[in-house]
Amino acid sequence: MKGYNCIIVFSRDERQILFCKRTKDPYEGLYNLVGGKIEAEEDGFAAAYRELEEETGINKAQIQLHHMMDFTYYNQDCYVEVYVGVLNCDITLREEAHPLVWLNKSENFFDMNKFAGEGNIGHMLEQAYQFGFGEG
Repeated sequence: MKGYNCIIVFSRDERQILFCKRTKDPYEGLYNLVGGKIEAEEDGFAAAYRELEEETGINKAQIQLHHMMDFTYYNQDCYVEVYVGVLNCDITLREEAHPLVWLNKSENFFDMNKFAGEGNIGHMLEQAYQFGFGEG
C-alpha cells in the first residue's frame, strides 16, 4: 500500500495556513496542503519533515509536527497521514514544484472549486481546530 502525507502548517500567529497551488494533475489549479510520498520503510514523522523541507524549506527546528489523523483509501491502495504544526519563528519559504501561498483561516476550505481533496481539507482543518491549533 502506498503512503502519502499532508502537512498543515500554521503561521506563527496561527492566523494563516500554508498551501501550494497545484501546477499539474491531480487537482491542477487548486490549492492543496503541502506533503508528498512516504518511502517504503520510512517512518511517518521522518517522511513528513523530509517532504516539508523539500517543498517549503521549513525544517524540523522551525516547527514541531503532530500526527493528527490518517485516511486509508482501500479502493486506491493507499493511505494518507495528516500532520499539523505551528511555526515557531519567522521563515523564508523556498518553493519546490508548486507556488506556495499563505491563506487566511477564514477561507471556505470545503470549496471544491478552489481546494483539492473533495472536501477533505476542510475536514482536516476542522479537526486541527478541535485539536487546539489555529486559535491565534
